[in-house]
Amino acid sequence: MGILEKINDIENEIKRTQKNKATEYHLGLLKAKLAKYRVQLIEGSKTKSEKGEGFDVMKSGDARVVMIGFPSVGKSTLLSKLTPAESIAAAYEFTTLTCVPGKFTYKGATIQLLDLPGIIEGASQGKGRGRQVIAVARTADIVLMMLDATKPTKQRELLEAELEAVGIRLNQSFPNVSFKIKKAGGISFNATVKLHYLDAKMVHNILHDYKIFNADIVIREDITVDQFIDVILGNRRYINCIYCYNKIDQITMEELDRLAHQPDTVVVSCEQDLNMDFLVDTIWKKLNLMRVYTKRRGELPEFDDSLIVRNGATVEHVCHAIHRTLADSFRYALVWGTSTKHNPQRVGIHHQVHDEDVIQVVKK
Repeated sequence: MGILEKINDIENEIKRTQKNKATEYHLGLLKAKLAKYRVQLIEGSKTKSEKGEGFDVMKSGDARVVMIGFPSVGKSTLLSKLTPAESIAAAYEFTTLTCVPGKFTYKGATIQLLDLPGIIEGASQGKGRGRQVIAVARTADIVLMMLDATKPTKQRELLEAELEAVGIRLNQSFPNVSFKIKKAGGISFNATVKLHYLDAKMVHNILHDYKIFNADIVIREDITVDQFIDVILGNRRYINCIYCYNKIDQITMEELDRLAHQPDTVVVSCEQDLNMDFLVDTIWKKLNLMRVYTKRRGELPEFDDSLIVRNGATVEHVCHAIHRTLADSFRYALVWGTSTKHNPQRVGIHHQVHDEDVIQVVKK
């Protein structure tokens, strides 16, 4: 029996099994086996040399946004609207057959936008070159899930399930769990909160299924079995996602209002250029970027040329963005902006900067 058949058998058994207190251990072990087989399926595909053109595109700019969606939902049209790149758009499915990159600039940041071929149900198992498409999604800073507003909401659930199957977690954070494998001493399990989905017996059974017999586990939040398996595997990607509903010019106002009020959702019409500015602004906010301006001694700040850094960046990150050796010769910095108590303020290398701060670095 192949890996795909084993995965299908386990998925069918999970669907048949009623969820209650008596079956939770059985379901937990099934989920552990399912995750293990899915990892084997992905790793096995890497070792095989498959014919055809790959989707490897060099990462450039300050951030990468990857568009994922079923065929003919408007991905190519959106790429053509936001960037100078031209991606073939037509009224039939599978117009885009390879990865088409484009770039656009917003608030001084260069953002790379990738138009990937439409994926189909079963993409995580390799159908329709789905594995190659999803592999590119793992390199993204943000997933822009393109959805058709005229079609049922099941399309979103199917796409989320395909990404979930290959270890991509959308709009989630890494579980607050400490997990360390040791050489001896058995399994030490502690929880600082009350757990509703896990207990010591379940943890021991899952770890034994992964051939782990010595480990220290400290759980600091109420996590599920699936989240604990993610911690064990350690190869999951936690990526922010924007759900973009296209073709809003073809639905009623009531349906539009319902979609627009869903979390992490933007509604647009690529053909009619409706709400495109709000989409770009949402991408910027989700990327968690900010601008920092530099200033030379005795000169005005360079507002035309900003440095793009992540939120929470320190003066040290800014120094690395200017030049990789600047931090070694750093003495102090003068900062103007909302991160200081007065302007200018003399700060050290660990001072946290805010959006649109002005910084002047003084070397030794």
